[in-house]
Amino acid sequence: MTFDELKEFNKDLKKLLKKYRSLEDDLETIKKVLKVEPNERPPFSFRIDGLGIETCVIKIKKIACKSLKGRGVNTGLRLVYAYFEDEEKIVFIELYHKNNKENEDRDRILRNFK
Repeated sequence: MTFDELKEFNKDLKKLLKKYRSLEDDLETIKKVLKVEPNERPPFSFRIDGLGIETCVIKIKKIACKSLKGRGVNTGLRLVYAYFEDEEKIVFIELYHKNNKENEDRDRILRNFK
């Protein structure tokens, strides 16, 4: 499995790293999990439907973040990624905290994968 990130994702990560210093390590843990099980896994992750594109886009709702001790996987962080099964590739699209944003940026997804 190979991993890639959009430029916007890197901006999201850089911004969140100021507040959540363990986030890079947390993402490495997520990558290990995604190598084994890249598809949606309710209640932790869900496919984003209704985009009108063939690419499989998944949102992880339950991310364990060490910087948010005592919260377990209910940290409020969200990760959106595109999974290309044939290529065995994952592209990270967006990373945000649910308090700062209600839903994923559908324009960003469509702009990069339509």
